[in-house]
Amino acid sequence: MRARGSGRVRAVAAVVAVGLLAVGVGGCSRGPSGRAGTVGASGVSGQAPSDAPGVGAATANATATPLEALPAAVPAALAPYYAQHPEWQPCDGGFECATFRVPLDYERPGDGELMLSAARAAAVPGESAGDPRAGSLLLNPGGPGGSAIEYLEAVAGTYDRTVRARYDLVGLDPRGVGRSNPVSCLSGERMDAFTAADLAPGDQRAIDALVAADKEFAEGCRRQAGPALGHLSTVEAARDMDVLRALLGDERLNFVGKSYGTFLGATYAGLFPGRVGRVVLDGAMDPALDSVAGNRTQAGGFETAWAAFAEDCAKREDCPLGRTQQQVGDQLTALLTAVHAQSLPSSDNGRRLTGSQATTGVVQAMYAEFLWPKLRTALTDARAGDGSGLLKLSDAYYGRSADGSYPNLMFANTAVNCLDLPAPFRSPEDVQRAVPDFERASPHFGRDMAWMALTCAYWPVRATGAAHTIRAAGAAPIVVIGTTRDPATPYDWARSLAGQLESGRLLTYDGDGHTAYGRRSTCVDGAVNRFLLTGEAPEQGKRCDR
Repeated sequence: MRARGSGRVRAVAAVVAVGLLAVGVGGCSRGPSGRAGTVGASGVSGQAPSDAPGVGAATANATATPLEALPAAVPAALAPYYAQHPEWQPCDGGFECATFRVPLDYERPGDGELMLSAARAAAVPGESAGDPRAGSLLLNPGGPGGSAIEYLEAVAGTYDRTVRARYDLVGLDPRGVGRSNPVSCLSGERMDAFTAADLAPGDQRAIDALVAADKEFAEGCRRQAGPALGHLSTVEAARDMDVLRALLGDERLNFVGKSYGTFLGATYAGLFPGRVGRVVLDGAMDPALDSVAGNRTQAGGFETAWAAFAEDCAKREDCPLGRTQQQVGDQLTALLTAVHAQSLPSSDNGRRLTGSQATTGVVQAMYAEFLWPKLRTALTDARAGDGSGLLKLSDAYYGRSADGSYPNLMFANTAVNCLDLPAPFRSPEDVQRAVPDFERASPHFGRDMAWMALTCAYWPVRATGAAHTIRAAGAAPIVVIGTTRDPATPYDWARSLAGQLESGRLLTYDGDGHTAYGRRSTCVDGAVNRFLLTGEAPEQGKRCDR
C-alpha cells in the first residue's frame, strides 16, 4: 500500500518496512496505491502469471509517452552543484555522513536551494580485497518517503561480504524525506484521527467526515512545507542522485532500489541512460499506468497475497477463520464488516480499532510471511472482541510510535505521490463510480483502497508528472526483479517495466512477500551479487523458486 494519495505504491524494503511500518520495512502513508498490471482470475487465485517481459501492464495505458533523456552535458547553471566538495564526517554506528546543496527547482536554479543528507558505509576489505574497487552503491528502500539513511544503517551489515569489499554503500534521503528537509503535516493526535477515518463510508455524513480528514491533511502539508511542497517529485529526486553521483566521484550510478525505489532508479535511467552503471530494481513499479489503474491493480495484488495467506491459514490449527480458503475469505469479510459497523476496544490507552484500521492491519501482514502468525493471533483476538492485535499491525503500517508520534514517511509519501501523477479521483462521486471495479479486483480490500485514493483530490499544488514509459536507450543492462505474489508491487509491474527498458533483464522470484533480494533466496541473491560484482546480468526470464 502507499500513502492515502494518488497512485504510487507505499513500500519500502521488506526488511525496513516492518520496522518502520509495513512495506516490509515498508513505508507509505494512508493507503494503498501504486502501479500494476491487471490482476485477473489467475492473480486472485494465487497462480503464478507468465514471466514473459513486456506483455503486461504497460498495455493498459496506450497514451503514456516516453520519458525523455536530459542532455549529456551538465548545464552551466547547474555546474556549481556538481562541483561541491562535501565533507564526510564520522556519525553514529560507524558510518560517515555529509550534506550537499541542490536547487529547489532545476529549471530555475536561482529560486532557492535545498540541503540534502547522505550517509555511507565504507567498503570493508575482505576476501575480494585484491579486486579493484567498484565505487559507490546507492540504496533506496522505497516509500516514497522511506529514509535511505535509516535503511542503510539497518542493512549494511547484511550485504554479501564480496559486495561490501567492492562498494561503499550509500544512503541518500530524497528531498522531503528523513534528514533532507522533511515534510511534516499533522500532529500525532490528528494523524490518529486521519488513520481512523471511515474508508467504507455508508452515508453522506461519513463521506463528509472522510473529505474533511483529507482536506485537513492536505492543508497541514501546505502550511508546514511551504514552497518545497511543489518540488518533491521523483524526477527531481533522480536529478539529485546524479549530483551525488558526481560528488562521490563515480562516472556511472550503481543502485539497488526496492519498491518505489525501482521507480526512482528507472527514472534516473530514463533521464541519464549514459550514466547507468549496475542498477537493480526489486519489486518493480510500472510507470506507464495512470493513478486509477495503478491503485486498482495494486488492490488486486493485495488480494493475490490474501489468497496465499488464506490457503496457508486454512491448513493450520490456530487459523480462526475456517478450514478452507473460501471459509477464511468469507469470515474475513464478515469480521471487517462488523468492525466497520462497530469499533473494537484495545489495550492501548482507550483507543478503539476502526474498520479502516482493521483493513490496514490485515494489509500490513501481507507484506511478509513472517507476519502471518501475528495476523492469525490478531484475527483470533478480534473475533473475541479485542482489537489490540490488528491495531498494532495498523500502527506498524503507519509507523506510529508508542508515544503517539508518526514518522515523516507518512507525509512525504503523499507529497511525492500527489506530484508524480494527477489525482485518480476528483470527488467522492468519482470514487463511488470506481468502487465496483476496485471490488472486482479485490473483493476484500478494493472498497477501502478506492476511498484511500481520494487525498490527492484536495492537494494544494498541481501534479507535475504523468504516466509515461521509460526506455533508457543505450543504458547498460538493468536487472528488474518481480515476485509472483508480491502484494504491493504486483508481478505484472515488473514484467511491464522490464519490457519497456531497452536493456531490462527480468528476474522472477516465485514466492510470497514484498521484494526478493536479501530475503534468503540463494538463487536471487546469487544472481544479483554476481551482477553487482561482475556486471554479468542474469539471462532474460531467469526464474528462481523458493
